[in-house]
Amino acid sequence: MRQGFRRERWPARLALSALMMLSATARAHDGPENRIFSSGFNFAETTGEELFANVCQGCHMPDAGGATGAGVYPSLVANKNLEARGYPVYLVLNGRRAMPPFGEMMTDAQIAAVVNYLRTHFGNAYDDAVTANEVRDARR
Repeated sequence: MRQGFRRERWPARLALSALMMLSATARAHDGPENRIFSSGFNFAETTGEELFANVCQGCHMPDAGGATGAGVYPSLVANKNLEARGYPVYLVLNGRRAMPPFGEMMTDAQIAAVVNYLRTHFGNAYDDAVTANEVRDARR
């Protein structure tokens, strides 16, 4: 047996590590100021096309056709749910199911840009643009 390694202490160390991870996870969820996604990270992209390409298409696919696998990522192609401007704004801000909340990582202008891009591309023709002020109001 290697020096420094004691088999009888291994389960206790493993249990302690698991308890510490659970404790940290619970703290990360205890309030809006401690959310897991509040790491201080912000996206640098400014256009809706850039944001879609670098943030959204990883799950929704480059053609916005969606995917099924480790999760279900809905198609955004000709998506009737994008008709109501507030709905995609809410989803980008707060997330849903497998989609993380991006509200703390994107500015109001970025969220408006990516929502407007989705609502005017991929077979969607909703040309009543979302404004950064509407996104700001939705944050409240």
